[in-house]
Amino acid sequence: MSNWITAPFESVEGENLVMCTVRTDVSRFRENPRFRFRVEVEWPYEPAAGGMPHETLGHELEAVVDALQSVLKADPVAVLTGVYTGNGSRTMVFYTLSLHIFQRKFNEALADFPALPLEFEAFEDPDWEEYGSMLSQVRRVDDELDSGEVLDVDESDDADESD
Repeated sequence: MSNWITAPFESVEGENLVMCTVRTDVSRFRENPRFRFRVEVEWPYEPAAGGMPHETLGHELEAVVDALQSVLKADPVAVLTGVYTGNGSRTMVFYTLSLHIFQRKFNEALADFPALPLEFEAFEDPDWEEYGSMLSQVRRVDDELDSGEVLDVDESDDADESD
């Protein structure tokens, strides 16, 4: 079973909320040096008030994530490590051992969906730097929300990047 934590952040523009959800049980992937490629899949959408998706689209966004998770659970060639939703887009962050195999599995997972307005970027990230940064920031916000403290999001860039 996957473990996830979610925390709210202000968008870069400061106008909307962005919910960042990060998976915490990825050590078997992170410790495997073959999982060196990070793929970011962005799905831009026409936002409702506050930058979040409309309810109908929200259900479709979740159905896509569920389909991807199902295929990757059966054949773990990649792992979904984070999801950013808000400010008119959803970005899903994956780590994979092969860009070619990831593309094949991604298409397999979404075969029953209509064409989606997805944008892909791939990076070599053998040290999982983006993941470490995302995890430490989400944990910091989550801890501060639990304690009732007010978070200065600008300081989150200085957070410890290890888990």
